[in-house]
Amino acid sequence: MRVIDSHTEGEPTRVIVEGGPDLGTGTLEERRWKFEREFDHVRRGTILEPRGSDALVGALLCPPTDNRFSAAAIFFNNDGYLGMCGHATIGVAVTLAHLERVGLGQIAIETPVGGVSVELTDPNQATVENVPSFCYRRDVVLDVEDLGEVTGSIAWGGNWFFLVDEAPCEIVRDNEAELTRAAIKIRAELEARAILGRDGQPIDHIEFFQPAHSVDADSRNFVLCPGSVYDRSPCGTGTSAKLACLAERGELAPGQTWIQESMIGSRFVTSYRLNEAGEIITRVTGRAYVCGDAELHFHPDDPFANGIS
Repeated sequence: MRVIDSHTEGEPTRVIVEGGPDLGTGTLEERRWKFEREFDHVRRGTILEPRGSDALVGALLCPPTDNRFSAAAIFFNNDGYLGMCGHATIGVAVTLAHLERVGLGQIAIETPVGGVSVELTDPNQATVENVPSFCYRRDVVLDVEDLGEVTGSIAWGGNWFFLVDEAPCEIVRDNEAELTRAAIKIRAELEARAILGRDGQPIDHIEFFQPAHSVDADSRNFVLCPGSVYDRSPCGTGTSAKLACLAERGELAPGQTWIQESMIGSRFVTSYRLNEAGEIITRVTGRAYVCGDAELHFHPDDPFANGIS
C-alpha cells in the first residue's frame, strides 16, 4: 500500500494513494460504512502503531461519484471514521498537487458529508470552503466532576463539537494532560446526560478557547478529537463550528477575518459567507507540507499487521 504523509499546521495526515480497499461505486457515505464493516483492519493497520501514531489522521482516496470532483476522500483516525476533516482536506489537496494529479487553482473534493471547494494558492497553501456550519444549541450548562459548572455551545462544522469559552487552565503544551482530562470528563458528562447533536448524533469533539498568544490572532484553542488525542492544528471543522457560534451571536460579520491559533502556535486564517439559503460557509486557509512517501507492508505472519489496538 502506498501512502503520502504530510502535516497541516503540525497535524499529520496519511493519504492512501495506491493499494487501498475497493469499496465499490455507491455514495461516499455508503462506501464509508463498507470501509468500517469490511475493511476496518486497513484503518487500524494504517493509523495505529507500529506503522502510525494516535495523532495521525488518514484519508483514503476514492473515485468521486461524478466528474464535478477532482477526488473523493474518506477520513479516519485512531478511533474510527470522520465525516469531514479540515486539516486533512488541505493535506489531501497538497498531496494531489505533489502527485501532479491537480494543478494550482480551484478544485473540488467529495467527502462523506458533502462536497467542498479547495483553492490551491501555491503548492503548500490551500483554502477550504467547508460544508455548511451551524450553531445547534447555545449556553448548555453541565455540572462536571472536578470542574464544576461548565457552559458551552453545541455546533456543527463537519463534525460535532462542544465549544467551551473558558478553558480549565492555560492552553500550552505543558498542560496537555490536564486539558485532555478535562475534555474527557466533559465528553463523558455529555454522554451520561444523553446530550446529542442534531438527529441524535454524538458530540465527539471538545474544544476549549482562550485569548491568543500572538498579537495578530483572535483566539487560541485546544481540540480533543475522538480517540482522546489533541489536534496539533487549529482544527478546520472546529474553527468552522466556532465561526458559526460567533455568527449566531452577531460577533463576527460575513467576510470578517478570524485568525485561530492552536496550542502549538500554528494558525488558520478564516472567514465566512452566507450562501443563497442563508447557511454559513466558512473559508479556512492553512499550510501543508509533504513529509513522506512510503510503501506499507502487511506480512501475513505479523501479529501486529492490523495495528496495536
